[in-house]
Amino acid sequence: METRELGALWPVSALTLGGGGLGQIWGPTTREEAIATVKLAVDRGITLLDLAPLYGRGEAEAVVGAAFEGNWPSHLRVTTKCMIGARHFGDIAARLEASLLRSLATLRREQADIFFLHSNIHPDSYVYEGAPEMHERAAVSWAVYTGEVIPAFERLKAKGLIGAWGITGTGLPRSIMEAMRGEPKPAVVQAVANLLDSAGGMRRYQEPPEPRNIIRTARNNGVGVMGIRAVQAGALTAALDRPLAADDPEMQDYRKAAPFRALAAELGEEPAHLAHRYALAIEGVDTLVIGVKNRRELEDVLDAEAKGPLDAETVQRIDALGLRRQVPRIPLDAPL
Repeated sequence: METRELGALWPVSALTLGGGGLGQIWGPTTREEAIATVKLAVDRGITLLDLAPLYGRGEAEAVVGAAFEGNWPSHLRVTTKCMIGARHFGDIAARLEASLLRSLATLRREQADIFFLHSNIHPDSYVYEGAPEMHERAAVSWAVYTGEVIPAFERLKAKGLIGAWGITGTGLPRSIMEAMRGEPKPAVVQAVANLLDSAGGMRRYQEPPEPRNIIRTARNNGVGVMGIRAVQAGALTAALDRPLAADDPEMQDYRKAAPFRALAAELGEEPAHLAHRYALAIEGVDTLVIGVKNRRELEDVLDAEAKGPLDAETVQRIDALGLRRQVPRIPLDAPL
């Protein structure tokens, strides 16, 4: 498998195995099949696992802990995450450390290579008009991020419990980009990387999303990029594998992507293969997190990766479908 540098950290495989499928977020599987999927991924060259205790209420991390039983391959790295909202204010450092220690115990490890803040970061006094619950559950203001979250991450790093820390880049774009220009800055950002530029149901703010600008800002500032949502929760596959309401964001994206599926048929490609190869071709993406729940799905994505990133001509044909929301582009060589 192709290897790429993850920001200023270390080389990683072009594909990262995500925990969503292992935790049965993307449909049912068995513990045995999930363990077999993890082992196959490592055998086939994947060197990074992206996990979180919220994936199946600890199931994804339990699967990986059972897969290796404490005997982790020396080259294999792992991430975990913690979500914070206003209900945790006043005790943020303790919440982060407690969550991390639980994850490490489940994984049977002494250190997480990367620990992510899995919350939206937003400007001070910002209001989520359409999702007021975000403030309590999964959002932190800029003041809280800089004044409490960063110091807590730095202490965990000094203790040796984490190797580096990062942020999930699905909050307000201007706050995410400001975080990557600051000091201390995250070592890694998880950024949407798909042909729709859509985070689907993960997006809770009203402003335009700017995933390409987030990726460019990361690259300009030496921050690693883990691409997420390559198939936008199934919206860029041949058929959704679960029932969704007509107004569900993923169902809306699935309908929107009909011209892409038609182009995939014309090219003789599976839509999911084409979507993964498109994401791998996005400039600045260091590794692409895949959400598979069994070996068959894993083999499909491995086959797509083996073909390599899409060529420029095919990328242009996909972009010409007009499926992306256009926002002003930040050049790679723009001032920091």
